[in-house]
Amino acid sequence: MPATLHITGDPDADQLLSSDPLALLIGMLLDQQIPMETAFAGPAKLRDRLGALDAAAIAGESEERLTEVFRTPPAVHRFPGSMAARTQALCRALVDDWQGDAAAIWTRGEPHGAEILARLKRLPGFGDQKARIFVALLGKQYGVQAPGWREAAGAYGEDGSYRSVADIVDPDSLTRVREFKRAAKAAAKGA
Repeated sequence: MPATLHITGDPDADQLLSSDPLALLIGMLLDQQIPMETAFAGPAKLRDRLGALDAAAIAGESEERLTEVFRTPPAVHRFPGSMAARTQALCRALVDDWQGDAAAIWTRGEPHGAEILARLKRLPGFGDQKARIFVALLGKQYGVQAPGWREAAGAYGEDGSYRSVADIVDPDSLTRVREFKRAAKAAAKGA
């Protein structure tokens, strides 16, 4: 098991992320257009509201009920309908392709970093950047030391960087990641 992650500021939510690969994968999926802490706290809200965090149960849940679970205050995401649908699509893919075992993506067959990246990119909601960040998170904090993981993660795998959630280990590193993102956004606007 990896060391305890410190992403959300909520010890219970961080413990869930540390111990449940599905929670970590869903947290990464939710990490868009909301603060990272809110996104990664989402799996704990889902677990509490659904009674468990299980890919097959989420895949089989009615769209209406899952949307209501996302919408219930405090909302899991600012876009409850679309993110409930994306989470359900992710869980369906996990059930169909990985027998509901999220960790199999990075453990089945002892894959190298490039294969883990390719597997992640085939998941609903995981484009190239999100997949690379997740590979970096697995390598830097989750104990997944697949050969070539740093190369697969690209710049997100660099030692000592503060680019993404993969680099957050405490409040100081969270601040540094936020500063990096602000600077990158400003540079993109200026270009």
